Amino acid sequence: MENKKGVALMQLCLLGLTFMFYQSLGLAQEEQNSQQTYIVWVEKPVSRNIFSQSHEGLESWYQSFLPETTVNSNEQKSSRIVHAYRNVGTGFAAKLTPKEVNAMEKKQGFVSARPERILPLQTTHTPDFLGLHQGYGLWKQTNYGEGVIIGVLDTGIGAGHPSFSDEGVPPPPARWKGKCEFNATLCNNKLIGAKNFVGSGEGNTTDSPPVDNHGHGTHTSSTAAGNFVAGASVFGEANGTAVGMAPYAHLAMYKVCAGGGCADGDILAALDAAVEDGVDVLSLSLGGESLPFYEDVIAIGAFAAIQKGIFFSCAAGNSGPSYNSLSNEAPWILTVGASTTDRILKSEAQIGDDKNNHFDGKSLSQPEDFDSAVSLPLVYAGSVGNQLSASCKAGSLENVEGKIVLCETGGGVTNIAKGEEVKRAGGAAMILINQETDGFSTLAESHVLPSTHVSYAAGLQIKSYIRSTSSPTAKILFSGTVIGDALAPKVASFSSRGPSSASPGILKPDIIGPGVSILAAWPVAVDQTQSKATFNIISGTSMSTPHLSGIAALLKSSHPDWSPAAIKSAIMTTANVLNLAGKPIVDQRLEPADIFATGAGHVNPSKANDPGLVYDTQPKDYIPYLCGLNYTDQQIQLITKQAVICSQVEAIPEAQLNYPSFSIKIRSNETQSQYYTRTVRNVGPASSTYNLDLLVPHKMGMSVNPQMLTFTEVNQELTFHVEFIAEDGAGKDGVLISQGYLRWFSDKYNVTSPIAVVFEST
Repeated sequence: MENKKGVALMQLCLLGLTFMFYQSLGLAQEEQNSQQTYIVWVEKPVSRNIFSQSHEGLESWYQSFLPETTVNSNEQKSSRIVHAYRNVGTGFAAKLTPKEVNAMEKKQGFVSARPERILPLQTTHTPDFLGLHQGYGLWKQTNYGEGVIIGVLDTGIGAGHPSFSDEGVPPPPARWKGKCEFNATLCNNKLIGAKNFVGSGEGNTTDSPPVDNHGHGTHTSSTAAGNFVAGASVFGEANGTAVGMAPYAHLAMYKVCAGGGCADGDILAALDAAVEDGVDVLSLSLGGESLPFYEDVIAIGAFAAIQKGIFFSCAAGNSGPSYNSLSNEAPWILTVGASTTDRILKSEAQIGDDKNNHFDGKSLSQPEDFDSAVSLPLVYAGSVGNQLSASCKAGSLENVEGKIVLCETGGGVTNIAKGEEVKRAGGAAMILINQETDGFSTLAESHVLPSTHVSYAAGLQIKSYIRSTSSPTAKILFSGTVIGDALAPKVASFSSRGPSSASPGILKPDIIGPGVSILAAWPVAVDQTQSKATFNIISGTSMSTPHLSGIAALLKSSHPDWSPAAIKSAIMTTANVLNLAGKPIVDQRLEPADIFATGAGHVNPSKANDPGLVYDTQPKDYIPYLCGLNYTDQQIQLITKQAVICSQVEAIPEAQLNYPSFSIKIRSNETQSQYYTRTVRNVGPASSTYNLDLLVPHKMGMSVNPQMLTFTEVNQELTFHVEFIAEDGAGKDGVLISQGYLRWFSDKYNVTSPIAVVFEST
């Protein structure tokens, strides 16, 4: 009996232990499920030899901050670390729970931690439009960017595409330390680097090569540095030779984006590697919301890059035309907005029987088998009669068989998806009309059916016509590729606008460049006529950014001794502010674009190569600026990777930074003058004299001293002083934004600094 009781007791104990085991297993699983990737910043280890050792040695310092595990092993701790940073800062990305982060905060040397953010992704004719011609001019002077390495952070690359042929491209410089993770047949003198950093999300995939399953990275890479490919086109349109801005430059792809976006822990890891690999230019067609620079991993990584002399180019964002909609605002980054070229993929909407009653539009889809001579019934998807959705979202259309459907942009549905819905419902074609905010800014896109995209003003007239008749009809007429839009370049409506939220005293964007209907390489065919040379036409500041990155590579090749700030200055002070018709650049309203849309203006590569004067800034010069932003010493150290004590630094106002532009804020009833200085370096002829030309902003007074700059040597620097003072009534007449310029001119050069003034009430 006692033996039976003992057995029963033992069974109960075993059941209890089993229950406790599975309960603890469940809790462990629950805890694992609550883990997310955090970016953790820590102080440099006290023992210098740890930090100066291998990356693995530094990782052991990082592991000391991780939580103690049930089985305290280095293997389990290592599995928590997603990325260990060395060049861009002292820190790491790791899988942690909020509870574990709270415990970590108590450890000596801890600085900060935050959850990883996911950031969104933001040509046959553009070289001609930008004045780049084979065999002469800037391309010949720089040998097409030979010897310069452009690093691109994106969705990967379509290795093996003809745009990445290394014909004519020499071997990479001996200083290159990176590697190409594709096989030897795909890596060559053009594509010298390829790494995959996508791995901090579900499942670690960094062992696979950076294949581009999206297309975005292939497009941006070839825009920056694609080689010459004859016979490029999409659906037979925009036919010509596709080539990037720096066709003989080398490319290194760092894959940081997948289907769900771009994790900023992966971005930071890629920047860490790129700085060590030895790139000369970094191009990022991605970005998120405005943040203080010490919380912005792109700004942090960019500062590490410029400390190594690496030029950094980023997309301004696609959240325009609203003000304060920028990404990537740090002054050590070139922030790039988007504009049109003079090439139009033209299609028209004709309503009724009157041939004169037609509206210009754009479309990439211009099928030859569509009969443009036949009028078809026209229906507005937002009509009260059929109660359809104007957004043409999935499942919203009915009774449209054989008709041309009028859809409005927006509504959370892409333009391509609207066309797919029209086709699904049996529609014959689509006229896409703008929302009011987008005005006349239209896009040529690859629709699944005959389409044209027309302006908001055209849409109003088309809707008025539909209401005026019981049997509205329309035609869509295709004109193919047309060169010669005299209003080009125009600022795209989607291009994000300033002023900068993170630093209003720095004018952003810096520059605009081609970003609308850009043809470039694509990893797969988008039409049946394409074979190995596959291309696509898309739009965005993602497209304008690699244009500027490639141009920066040309300038780096021509002037290897120029700093990133000097290259930026050359690009900004030589920019065009007039369109092909000789009038001010316009925006989506066809009205003169303001300075927060254009920045310094539209890039002019040839002039940028010989600017006369440059405004230079060294990395150490940003420290007084950062102190002036009222950042703490620790926050500044996160950016600069060096100890900073602002109480021992003479902090400066934002607008005092030696920047090639001015951004001034005037408060209501402000009567005190604002004084700033600028220093320019002579990179033109040794003996040069420059005189002053001012366009003083509305309701402002200005004085400049001296009013003449005389140089006697190359690389000689001279400083001038600028005073701004508001006139009586400034900001009270309804004008809240004013602009002008400060220009130094000689018999050969015009060196222009744009001026933005914002009047605000107190």
